[in-house]
Amino acid sequence: MDLHIPDKVPERGALSRTTHLAIGAHADDLEVMAYHGIAASYDSPENWFGGIVVTDGAGSSRSGAYAGLSNDQMIQMRFQEQRNAANLGHYSFVAQLGFPSLSLDTQSSPISHQIADIIQQCHPSTIYLHNPADKHPTHISVLKSSLEALRLLPPASRPQQLYGCEVWRDLDWLADNSKVALDCSAYPELALSLIQVFDSQISGGKRYDLAALGRRHANATFSNPRIGDTMDCVTWALDLMPLLENPSLTLEQFMAPHLERFRLDVLKNLS
Repeated sequence: MDLHIPDKVPERGALSRTTHLAIGAHADDLEVMAYHGIAASYDSPENWFGGIVVTDGAGSSRSGAYAGLSNDQMIQMRFQEQRNAANLGHYSFVAQLGFPSLSLDTQSSPISHQIADIIQQCHPSTIYLHNPADKHPTHISVLKSSLEALRLLPPASRPQQLYGCEVWRDLDWLADNSKVALDCSAYPELALSLIQVFDSQISGGKRYDLAALGRRHANATFSNPRIGDTMDCVTWALDLMPLLENPSLTLEQFMAPHLERFRLDVLKNLS
C-alpha cells in the first residue's frame, strides 16, 4: 500500500481525523465522484477528506506523450498524479492499495479486509462509493468489496451517511425522491484543477476535466424544469445506507425498486 499524507502528520492522526472518506477503483475516481467531500473539507477547521484507491492503474489508456509508457511506468505515473491531487486538495491522506484490476474478483476478501481496517481507523461520518448502476465492471467490483468491508465492521464503526456516486453512469434518471443532490458548487477552480492533475488521462485522450464538470453543471440545470437553479454544480448520488441497515439485502434487491420506478415513470408520461 502506498500511503501519502500531504501535511506529514503521523499515520494514526491522519486517519483518525478523517470525517469524509471516498473509496474508488482508479486514480482520479475520487476527484470525479467525491468532490462534495473534498470541498467540504478544503481549508475546513473540522472536516478532513481521505481517499482509498484500490487498483494500480496499469490498464489506463495512453497516447501522445504517454503512449510509450510500460505498465510499470504507468503505475508510477498514476500513483504520483493521485499524490499530487491529495496535495492540491489538502487531503488528510490517500491510500493506494495497488491491486491489479484483473485480480479484484479473486482477491475480494483481502481487499475487503484491508479496506475495513482503514475505515475502522478513520471512523468517518460520510463515505462515498461507486454506485450500483455504474457500467464499469471494475467500479462494481470495488463497490462490492467496499460494501463487504463495511459489513465486517461493528455498527459503531460504520458511517452515518453512505453515498453511491456518479462516474461511468449518470444518476439523473432516478426518481427525485430516490436520489441525493450533493452540492459541488464550492471552489470551482479547485474542482477543475483536481481533474487536470491527471494529465496522463486527459492528454491520453480522455477529457475528464470537461466531462466531469460539465455533468455537474448539467445536473444542476436539468434537475427541475420549473424552478431556477439553486446550485451551480451537483453530483447525484444514491443513499446506500439501507445496505448497511439490512446486511442480507443484495445489490440486485436494492436496485430493483429504483429501476422499476424509472420504468413506471417513463410509461406514465407516455400514457
